[in-house]
Amino acid sequence: MEQYHEIAPSGGFAEVILPLAVAKVYTYSIPPELAPYVQPGMRVEVEFGGRKLYAGIVYRITSDQPPFRTKPILAVLDEQAVINPTTLQFWKWLADYYCCTMGEVMEAAFPAYLKLTSERRLVLDANFDPNEPGLDDKEYLIAEALQIQESITVDDVRKILNQKTVMPLIKRMMEKGIVSIYEELQEKYKPKKVACVRLAEPYRSTPDLLSEAFDLCARAPRQTETLMAFIAISKALKQPLDSTKGLLRQQVYDKASADSSILRAMEKKGIFELFERSVSRVGGEERDLDDMKTLAPLQEEALVEIEKAFEEKQVVLLHGVTGSGKTRLYVELVNKAIAEGKQVLYLLPEVALTTQVVERLRKIFGNKIAVYHHRVSQQERVELWQLVLDAGTSPSANQVSGQAPAAGSIVLGARSALFLPFSKLGLVIVDEEHDSSYKQQDPAPRYHGRDAAIYLAHLHGAKVLLGTATPAIESYYNARKGKYGLVELNERFGGVAMPDIQLVDLRKEARERKLQSYFSSVLLDELKAALERGEQAILFKNRRGYAPTIRCASCGWHAECIHCDVSLTYHKHQNNLRCHYCGYSTPVPVACPACGNNELKLQGYGTQKVEDELKIYLPDARIARMDYDAVKTKDAHQRIINDFEERRVDILVGTQMVTKGLDFENVGVVGVLSADHILQFPDFRSAERGFQLIVQVAGRAGRKDKQGKVIVQAMNVTHPVLREILEHDFKAFYEREIMERKAFAYPPFARLIKVTLKHKKPDILNRGARAFTTYLRKNLGNRVLGPAVPPVGRVRNFFLLDLLIKLERKPSLWAEAKEHIRKATYHMQKEAGFSNVRVNVDVDPV
Repeated sequence: MEQYHEIAPSGGFAEVILPLAVAKVYTYSIPPELAPYVQPGMRVEVEFGGRKLYAGIVYRITSDQPPFRTKPILAVLDEQAVINPTTLQFWKWLADYYCCTMGEVMEAAFPAYLKLTSERRLVLDANFDPNEPGLDDKEYLIAEALQIQESITVDDVRKILNQKTVMPLIKRMMEKGIVSIYEELQEKYKPKKVACVRLAEPYRSTPDLLSEAFDLCARAPRQTETLMAFIAISKALKQPLDSTKGLLRQQVYDKASADSSILRAMEKKGIFELFERSVSRVGGEERDLDDMKTLAPLQEEALVEIEKAFEEKQVVLLHGVTGSGKTRLYVELVNKAIAEGKQVLYLLPEVALTTQVVERLRKIFGNKIAVYHHRVSQQERVELWQLVLDAGTSPSANQVSGQAPAAGSIVLGARSALFLPFSKLGLVIVDEEHDSSYKQQDPAPRYHGRDAAIYLAHLHGAKVLLGTATPAIESYYNARKGKYGLVELNERFGGVAMPDIQLVDLRKEARERKLQSYFSSVLLDELKAALERGEQAILFKNRRGYAPTIRCASCGWHAECIHCDVSLTYHKHQNNLRCHYCGYSTPVPVACPACGNNELKLQGYGTQKVEDELKIYLPDARIARMDYDAVKTKDAHQRIINDFEERRVDILVGTQMVTKGLDFENVGVVGVLSADHILQFPDFRSAERGFQLIVQVAGRAGRKDKQGKVIVQAMNVTHPVLREILEHDFKAFYEREIMERKAFAYPPFARLIKVTLKHKKPDILNRGARAFTTYLRKNLGNRVLGPAVPPVGRVRNFFLLDLLIKLERKPSLWAEAKEHIRKATYHMQKEAGFSNVRVNVDVDPV
């Protein structure tokens, strides 16, 4: 029987958030001896359920005794609060708005190392020295146990020490670097490195001695040519021979027609020194920041308009065409905010895919930027958490004369950076605000980074700048209606012309027998011309793998996943069939399992097939592929980007990864292989997504000082979206799309909540869904649509049913609907008896 602790009222009570999907916060009593130390925002050790211990967050302290017996707080884990009241308020809003629990928000928000529970495993820290003196008896016992076993649980620690409260000890050992929580850590962000060569000493400091270097190469003509090429390139770049910066090895290879073996041989002779150095990712080899010193006239006008709009509006939408210099405006606004002693949050849809932006800002702001995203290790996340917390409490730059802004004043990150404990937030920049990557899908909270950022800024009284070349329909609607400020940049920086977009009719090409595989004659001709000019190209196909389906030509059988209702995709390089939903894979069958026919055909095509086919038509081109399969390995994404920037790759084939954060000065041609597939998805947002994707990838062409060429291939060239893309006419696209949204009551004229019910048995799911839907319809009527089977009706052995709730834009109805969803869930799981039917609520689905 569980023991409950009765305390004197003087100790008080604390409402504690637990990192669990429980419906409410739980009340614990505060022992009198801990009362002076317990504050909101601190972590405390508490017992929950079957004697499991958790590190919870104190949400609120009260003197009101609840009408039930309470368990005591066992220990206080922090000397000061790890989150502030504003952050707690933000958590509460997220839980209420996105129909989830405070515990789910805590689980998503906190770095793993701050979420101590009795179930987590401990390992010895990689840097711990077993012979290190200064361990007390308890620390020694735990360290000794971890030398015998690879890992132990927090419960094991309790048993070893024969004491109940061990989390303060574990926290202390973590701070000392003795133990770590076991996590599968991903590589943290790394700067870009390029392979370089420079003269070795004494030739570098005394160029007059170069005659001796030529003597060493006298019997090796290729080495002599390489040394002469090095000198010629240095003179052309006006770079002194004694510079430690050196030259890119690729430059020397190209000039001297040499290879790495020649440079290595010269290194052995002491002539050259081979090394790597960090460089900016901005548009290739260390572009000068002259364009960062002065604003173009249009940028100056836009900056004045933004600042003027901020006087009246909290949110401003910056609609600037690709290459218009939006990042330059962000820098100005960031500088102003940190000069005022404010913190800045700069959000990107996927930091791992936008390394060029990261490096540009690092170049300008140095270590004042903290980067926070999924590739940052758990240990570093804790450090960044504390850094932001400290930055909010440090003296502001304008309070102390000449003081530089505190480290952590600027946070650049993906949507998870919203959870950091800001206290002096003054500016939030949401770059590429239209991107669907800002929306969290699973697990809860299923929040939208852009919308959550606006509310977070509201809590802090901060300003929000939404930047994009292709605004979301809802954002542009809010700007046109006056809810947001609107500033537009309609020309590229430096007067560079917008790319010339050409639409190619694949049906006509096929009729005239000009179509070669999946490439039109127009696209192949443009690719060949670009290669002859020494330019590069990007090809966009939004489907990975080799072929999406393998089918029997006799009976029509096709390979399906055993766990999901979806076709298996053929991957040629692994020679297997793979599910892109659950990861299941199987060898390619020799014959049809249904009829025995051995004639199995591949249908459709993905990026792997595009890469293979392109090698047939352009055998001399150096081709690389960038999709999820190609960037799985360590540093693979960065390696592909580096190769393309340094022109070791001529043509880059990729999925939507190639549309994000890439800025290459030598891209002359961009090809969109199948625009129809993007525009025909069964979703009311398909036209919007198609427009955004194609315009974004088209913007990769002609980014510096020349007009690019974009070839868009399609079967249906009369599609209105394609015509609007062809004419660079976002406003026409918006006007047509907003009329359709209004006619059929879709956002921004209505609000949507999607409810997905899941169970492994379809009959139980169907009966549970009927109970759920019946209850909802009693209260919301015909606003409830469904249930219906989604396009993929089974994922990971769970059958799915979707309901769509379409609501008028009334705040009272919005809150009411969420409460009805909670009650319908309770009714289905408790009263109707379908407790195992899972309910996922997605507010504002994208």
